[in-house]
Formats: sequence, C-alpha cells, structure tokens
Amino acid sequence: MTTVEQPVDVLLSDGTTVQLRQIRPDDAAAIVAMHARFSERTRYLRYFSPYPRIPERDLQRFVTVDHRDREAFVVLAGERIVAVGRYERLGPGSPEAEVAFVVEDAYQGRGIGSVLLEHLADAARRYGIVHFVAEVLPANGTMLRVFSDFGYQIQRQYADGVVHLNFPIAPTEATLEVQRGREHRTEARSIARLLAPRGIAVYGASTTGQGVGAALLGHLRDGGFTGAIVPVHPTAATVAGLPAYPSAVDAGEDVDLAVVAVAPEAVTEVVADAARAGAHGLVVISAGFAESGPAGAAAQRALVRAAHLAGMRVVGPNCLGVANTDRAVRLNATLAPVLPAPGRVGVFSQSGAFGVALLAEASRRGLGLSSFVSAGNRADVSGNDLLQYWQDDPGTDVITLYLETFGNPRKFARLARRIGRSKPVVALASLARPPGVGDAPALDAAAVSALFAQSGVVRVDTVAELLDVGVLLAHQPLPAGRRVAVVGNSSALTGLAATACAAQGLTVADGYPHDVGPRATAAEYAAALAASAADERVDAVVAVFAPPLPGQLTDPEADFTAALPDARATGKPVVATFLAGRVPTGVPAYPSVEEAVRALARVTTYADWLRRPPGVLSELERVDRTAGQSALRPDGADPAALLRAYGIDVVESAPAHSAGEAVAAAERLGWPVALKAAAPGLRHRLDLGAVRLDLPDAAALRRAYDEMAPVFGADVLVQPMVPPGVACVVELVEDPAFGPVVGFGLGGVATELLGDRAWRAVPLTDRDAAELVDEPRAAPLLRGHRGAAPVDRAALVDLLLRVGRLADEQPRVRSLTLNPVLARPDGISVLHATVRTGAEAPRPDTGPRRL
Repeated sequence: MTTVEQPVDVLLSDGTTVQLRQIRPDDAAAIVAMHARFSERTRYLRYFSPYPRIPERDLQRFVTVDHRDREAFVVLAGERIVAVGRYERLGPGSPEAEVAFVVEDAYQGRGIGSVLLEHLADAARRYGIVHFVAEVLPANGTMLRVFSDFGYQIQRQYADGVVHLNFPIAPTEATLEVQRGREHRTEARSIARLLAPRGIAVYGASTTGQGVGAALLGHLRDGGFTGAIVPVHPTAATVAGLPAYPSAVDAGEDVDLAVVAVAPEAVTEVVADAARAGAHGLVVISAGFAESGPAGAAAQRALVRAAHLAGMRVVGPNCLGVANTDRAVRLNATLAPVLPAPGRVGVFSQSGAFGVALLAEASRRGLGLSSFVSAGNRADVSGNDLLQYWQDDPGTDVITLYLETFGNPRKFARLARRIGRSKPVVALASLARPPGVGDAPALDAAAVSALFAQSGVVRVDTVAELLDVGVLLAHQPLPAGRRVAVVGNSSALTGLAATACAAQGLTVADGYPHDVGPRATAAEYAAALAASAADERVDAVVAVFAPPLPGQLTDPEADFTAALPDARATGKPVVATFLAGRVPTGVPAYPSVEEAVRALARVTTYADWLRRPPGVLSELERVDRTAGQSALRPDGADPAALLRAYGIDVVESAPAHSAGEAVAAAERLGWPVALKAAAPGLRHRLDLGAVRLDLPDAAALRRAYDEMAPVFGADVLVQPMVPPGVACVVELVEDPAFGPVVGFGLGGVATELLGDRAWRAVPLTDRDAAELVDEPRAAPLLRGHRGAAPVDRAALVDLLLRVGRLADEQPRVRSLTLNPVLARPDGISVLHATVRTGAEAPRPDTGPRRL
C-alpha cells in the first residue's frame, strides 16, 4: 500500500522556511511555470539538452506517480513551486532507483537539494529500494557536491561524457552526522535572524499610547533598538512620535521582524503584509489561539502554515516577546519595560507569566542577560531551536530554560547532551505529565531528574533555584570534586552548612567546618577563607557570616565582605551566605546556607557529568531489525520471537490448564520444573505460594497443581528450572513526556512498593546501561552483599542495551517487561516477558529534517 503523506515545512540553509509535499497531477501548470523561470544553464545541466519546453506527454508523466516505484516531491515558496525531486525504480522489484532533482535558479545554493535527497531516500527505503543511481554532467559541480557531501559511500564512473553515481541509501552514522549538522546550522540561523533584525515592523500599536501594541512599541524605542522601527497603522501618520505607515512595505526599510499585537482574526492579513516587506519572522504577542479552544487551535495552525509558506518563523502566539541585550542590537520586543543588564546568560521561557518573574528576579540579583525568548503557545519556535542558536552564540555562556512540556524530548536530550559539553544547560521543567499516559508508570521527581542528568541538564524545581544555579555558573568556575570547605564566624551557621552538604551528597573536607568565632576580625576571617581556598583537600568553599553582637568586635566598621576570596584566582567556586553586608559582585550570595549548598550541589553534579567520558552506542551482535518487525503481528506480538531478534533468550514456558497437561509439558521440557500461576501479577509471587520450585517428578507436580489451582485458578505455566540468582526487573515504557524509557530495578514486593527503579531515555549508550545497573538503592545486592558472589554485571548491561535498541527500532512496542531476570555470577536468565503493542506512530527526531 502506498503512502500519501501530509506536507511538511522545512528550513533552508539561510534560515527561511519552505513547504515540501508529494507531487500531484494538478501541479502541471505550476511545473510549466517553474520550468519557464529556469535559466538555459539550469535546463541544460538537468536535462542534458536545451529542453526549452516540457512536451505534454512528459509533463503528465512528471506529475503522475504511484508514490511507490515512482515518487516525486515538490518544494513550495509561497504558492510557487521552486524545486522538484524524484526517484524511479529501475525495473519491477529492483532494489535500485534513479534519483534526480532540479531547483529554480533563485533558490539554488540554499540547501534544497540535500533536503530533497533526505526525503526521497526515506520514502524509497520504505518500499525496498536500497541504492540510488544518478547521472550528472561533469560541469554540474553543485549537484555533484550535494551527493558527495551527504556522507553516502558513493561509487563514481565516468562514461559517455556523464558521471554515473551509485550509492546505498541506508542511514549511517556519517549521514546522520551530516543531517544533524545541517539541522543545527539552519535552525541556529533562523533564530539569529529573529534576535538581530535590521528593522522591526510593529502591528497593533494604538495612537493613544494604550494597550499591548503601544507598550511594545515604547519598549522597543526606549530600549534603544539600533535598527529601524516601523509602526504599521491603517490611518495614522505618526504613532508614539515615530512615522507610521499603512503597510510595512511603504516604509522603505529592511524589515526582518514583525511584532504582532492585533486581534487574532487580523493576524492573517499581518502575515501577508510582513511577507511582502521581506520579514523573516513573527513575534505574535496576541492571545486567543490554541489556549482558547478548538477554534483558536485551528487559527494557530493557519497562522503557522501561512508564515512558513512565506518563509517566516513564528515566536508565540500568546507570548511575552523576545530580547537581545547585545549593544549592537539592544532589542526589547517584550512586555517587560526594563531588561536585566547585559550579560552572558540566555533565557527561554515557555510561559509568559514565568518569563516576567524570571526577568524581574534576574534584574534583582544582577544576573546579566544575553538574550531572552518567551515561546508562549510554542506553535513553531521552541526551546530546541534556542539550544541550537545558543550553542554557537559567542555572547552566551549559560543556558536557562523554563519548560512546561516537551514537544520533541528525544531531540532535546540529544541537543542537551551535545551542548552541555561546552555550555551548561539549566532547566526548570514541570513534572506534570501530558494526557494519554495509558499504563505507563508515573515517573517520580528522582526519575525525572535522572532523565535530565543523563543528558547533562541541571534540573531545578523553582524560579529562585533556576537563578541560584544560573548565577553560580555565570560567575564561578566549576568544582573539581565534591569536597567542600565550610568557613564562618558562627558555629550554628557552619553546622547548618555541613548538614546541608551531607544532605545534598557533598563531602565536608577534612578539618572542616572551620568556625573562626564571633570575635574574629575581618583580617582573621579573610585569612581563614584564603587558607581554605588554597587547601588541596578542598574543591569548593561555602562562606557564611552572621553579624556579631554589639561589643563583640573591636572594629565594628570592618568590611567582612571584602574577605571573600577571588574564585578566578583560586580556580575554586565560592558561594556565600552573609546575613549582614552586601556581598561583592561576582560571588554568588544566597539568603540561606541551604540555598547556597543546594546550588553548589547542582553545579557539582554537572561537573561530575562533564568529567565522565560520553557514552557510545554499542555495536550489538545477533540483532535483526527485520525479524523483530516480523514478530509484531497486526493483533499483537510474539514476545519470544521479538526478543530473540534482539539477541535476548527467554526461558521457555508451557501453558497448562490441568494437572495432566502440566505433567506432559514437564516431560517435554525436562525435570525438574517450576510451576507458576499464569496470571502476570502472580508469576513471580513465591511469597504467596503462586510459585512452586524444583518439582522433581510427576507426583510432586500433581500435588503442587492440586494445591495451587483452587487458590490461583486452573491456568498455570510450567518452566524448566534454572540456577538461582538475584531477581531483577527490566521495563520499557513509552513515557508521554520523554518518549521511550528503559527502567531497571531489583525484583520483589518491597522494591516495587518503594519505587526503586532507575530510568534512562532511549537510545541507550554503554554508559547509560551501566548507570542503570548501579543506580537502584538495592544495587549492592548485585555486587556481592554480605559475602555473596557478585553477579555478571556485563550480562545485565548487555541485556539493557538490547532492550534499548529494541525500543529505538520498534516504535510499535509500547511497553515491555522482563520479570524476573535472574542474575548470577555466570550470566542471566530471563524467565518471563510481557509485550504490549500499538499502532505505529511517527517518532520525533527520526527521519528526514522537518519542522
């Protein structure tokens, strides 16, 4: 069955948007019009002849395809087709197809060819095509580069004046790396154009100075924006003292950005006007879209569709705006009248209300801002786009995010894992889970934090903590370890700090806490702090100070804040809690010792992550993705066959409905056997009597069956005995926020009740799998608790990697449980597997590029 796909929006290399869709017979006139716009050189390079017009017979063949053996995609800019790409299978059932594409002259050199190649290869693979062939004239260097730069292993042959290319189209690490590199550059450029516009058109500013539009216009003007500001008003000649125009085009300025504060029903007209002026992006402050109900959601989709067809990206709607404190830009297109001082922290907020709080609190704390984006309904521009931009932004050192939901959690994890190696990412993320959880287990706060930490993200719980960590990262070096010196003039405060360190997993260094006493002078306090900063046993310093009682100091005017050591000189972070006096700029100060230590602990955990080498996606033997797909029937799955396709063997079990059937099964499987109640929740409940082990013969088996059947039902499972081991549980669930996640823990009612599970998001690296095994609180039982022999940890890691690969490659698998998995010194045995499947749905962050 062929697939008719929905149109998709894609980004070009210059950051503009176009639409890509399958060709249709009614595209004939548009194809002729595009062909007429080609230069003679473009026609010659594509068709190897002048080809001045398309004959009717060729035209009909061009636009009529079966979307299987012959496929074609068109690229639209506005309503105009500007490029076509196609493949055609070389004979019935052939694994090869010829590929070709042509791009209108005005759009060449903007990455359309590579986008078409990605989508054509993805479509061809679905129908058994594994190789593309192409014929290119030697003079067509641009097209040759499109193929050669893609990462494919290309075979070239020159004959009859033509370069013949042949290459496999299966995705590889090289092609994925190329694809993701292009994705990074295009998304970063699209955001750069929003944050550094040459000119801004403001729609919705009133002449009375009242309302949202007037406030935005005032903030732009008063903030000192360095480009042109163009108020667009249907009748007024001036607005807020600036010349106004009925259309942005009339101003004669280079307008890159449109800031929109008009009624929702008027936004479509604004999009068209901004497009005529050449704008690259829209910041839609207006509310009344998806947040208001189904009609608003439809209007929001129409807004994004119109903007993308016009080549523009959309921030919002229902957002607070965007800002850039770069002195060469000075952009304040937000509802905040004053921005924090320029600095090196980028801030993204999905919520406008939280954005207001973030900006206000950042100003109060003196946290310098590089740029700010409030995404509102996040109809287009998202936190992932900002991550792509901030990765290479020389003005940003620290990235802070407030996220209510994840539109593409796999992409977020991938980007954060890469970007976090050079710039810390701090996220305040809601624990609220979206609807449609199904039977997925609720991930608690610890599990969510672990999923963030897997990608190096520093997760925090409040706006205050987001800024606590942000200030520390912006002004202090990273600690080299977890050893902390606590120095203060109050035994109560130093004791509180030491207790807080232990609670946060930090180690109070030997010889600390150090209490200099309430009568210590500023010089004595400074000497103690300097000594602690120079101490080789110390990785970070917590400085606490309480105001002495009257008469305790010989010099009550002494400046104790000047005693704080310079972290830049010591190379060690310093955090302070001073209950009197203003701490100098550059040293993060906190109102309580608990807040100071908590921020330090978050940053220390990030530094630990940086020191560990990044994991790799392991090569696994005995993995057959095709066989795994075959095990997924329309009505369910064959768990044993599915797992076998991924190199996971499940100990055979035979169902029985009577004592006689159980004996017959045992004779086939071999004695001794285990007899288990068939219900999934009872198969491992030895404590309830639902499992009988080591039954040596038919008589013992019949006695066990007769005892169990009245209590647990007639349906049982018979299984050959395996050597004993530590019972473990492996789970795979499709989490609605994070996508597929793999869990690991030890078996037993107590660990289930306590939720002692470790979780990691797919795909799993070797490091992820190893951390899963070591993280549960009961993990010491695997390492030889109380004299027991350690289990085969490598076998458990290998099992988790295989489950992770299955999760990554088989999106129809919604959940999988292996319970119990017996781990022994000589290996593991998987005793039972349960699989739940669903309809295959597209997974974010897979396949060709699209918005």
